[in-house]
Amino acid sequence: MVSSGLAAVAKQATGKTHYPLGTAYSGGYGEQALLGYASMKLKHDPADPVVRQGVQAALAIVRKLSDRDPGGDNSKTVYAASVATLLLAEVDREAYRKELERLAQYFNKVQYPGGGYGYLHEHLGDISQTQYAMLALWTLDRVGVVIDYVGVAKTIAWLLRVQDPGGGWPYMGKDSGRVGQRVKQDGVTASMAVAGGSALLIAGDILRLWGDGSSGNDPKVVGLPKAVHLFVEGLDNASIKRPELPKEPLLAAIRDCDAWLSANSPDPGKLKSRWPYYQLYTLERYESFKEIAFQLEKDPSPAWYNGGVGFLKSTQANGAGWPARSYTTAPVTSAFALLFLSRSTQKAIDQASSGATAGGWGLPKDTTAIKVEGTQIKGAAPANEVNDLLDMLSEDGGGGLEGKSIPDDLKLDPDPKKRAAQIDRLERLVRGSQSWQARRVAARLLGQSDELRVVPTLIFALSDPDPSVPRYARDGLRFISRRFEGFGMPDKPNKGEVAEAQRQWRDWYRKSNPGYIFLDYDL
Repeated sequence: MVSSGLAAVAKQATGKTHYPLGTAYSGGYGEQALLGYASMKLKHDPADPVVRQGVQAALAIVRKLSDRDPGGDNSKTVYAASVATLLLAEVDREAYRKELERLAQYFNKVQYPGGGYGYLHEHLGDISQTQYAMLALWTLDRVGVVIDYVGVAKTIAWLLRVQDPGGGWPYMGKDSGRVGQRVKQDGVTASMAVAGGSALLIAGDILRLWGDGSSGNDPKVVGLPKAVHLFVEGLDNASIKRPELPKEPLLAAIRDCDAWLSANSPDPGKLKSRWPYYQLYTLERYESFKEIAFQLEKDPSPAWYNGGVGFLKSTQANGAGWPARSYTTAPVTSAFALLFLSRSTQKAIDQASSGATAGGWGLPKDTTAIKVEGTQIKGAAPANEVNDLLDMLSEDGGGGLEGKSIPDDLKLDPDPKKRAAQIDRLERLVRGSQSWQARRVAARLLGQSDELRVVPTLIFALSDPDPSVPRYARDGLRFISRRFEGFGMPDKPNKGEVAEAQRQWRDWYRKSNPGYIFLDYDL
């Protein structure tokens, strides 16, 4: 379903958007940014055409933001700016640092005095836009951009004041005027219930109310002075004090929301919403943040997810993408479906907590073994033995590991039989693993092996869709061959340059092994 959905998005991405492009309205650019975000979350390829189009749309959104007129009274700018934030942070948080900081300023500027977000001509705020603003602010906070933490606390208070006594949320809430006091709300729906709940959970996580309350920058070293922090380049918000709020009112609100959902929307496989795909992505976000707020053990096959999968399976158009619905084109619908199917929020939370993102922030997953340098600490690599590392890659697909987190002096076993077995496992990972992290690690280790036998696998890896695997493979080939200039393949090659480099490396290898058959090329 994911593969065919991605293919449909790629095919339809350049089509007409529901909202116009090139105006202050921003909705069309927001649609393109959403398509880019879904593609980036699943393909992890900044060079993918859908991702590139989305990035250009996100940059256009940022350019259109202004303090005086952020997009017009009825514009979708809050939505568009939120999705632009997600995409730019996912692609490269450092390269787009200025744009991300500008987006943080925008969210600060357009927040209503009461704490919510919405259209400029309104003043009550709406739950739908507020949840996207919270997701954007969470993303900004997790990549180190300083945001308005007092504003987040105001949003929490507003969400608690507009919750219906039954536990759900409406689209636009009537403010009770006091936290702890609820008034009857009109138009409470399942989609807005999970939207309000997810916004509340996300805001609580921004203020570090869940888990142990750490900043996300705490190495968990017993006895380490508080003045010592994990050093992360560009993390400007590590030492900023966040407002301290009691978390029990938030958890009680979520328990009430769960009760309302159980009574009013028990089966995600039977969605009656006008925006069922939007609702499924929101549900995934709600359930993912609920896991950490209540410290729940992850269920590998939750009923809510299976129900959503059943719905998407029944509505997928001819085994491709999903159909257009109210105000959403077919590719936008498919993007929501793909983000749900891939558990994109759960992955984002895991990546943020482990210090590694799809873009490769360069932090080791395991910070239990560290060294202190002045007032900075730097983590050790996640594995010191090749067999341990291979077991990790095989067990969990390499989630959270990066090629750059592997120590330079990691050596394969000197025993010829054990070494051969290790190389076999690494070659299988390069050629067959679905995990881009695993392929990165394996390609780097094979390149360090100095073994002529791995050259065909490294040649194969030059065309890997992940942007880093080909670089590790190219550098490994240069090292093994002692041709340190290689055959000229750049860091970001086009298909023609990749094909030419592979051809020249095959010709070079055949000089030492004339009868070798390249199964992926010769047959």
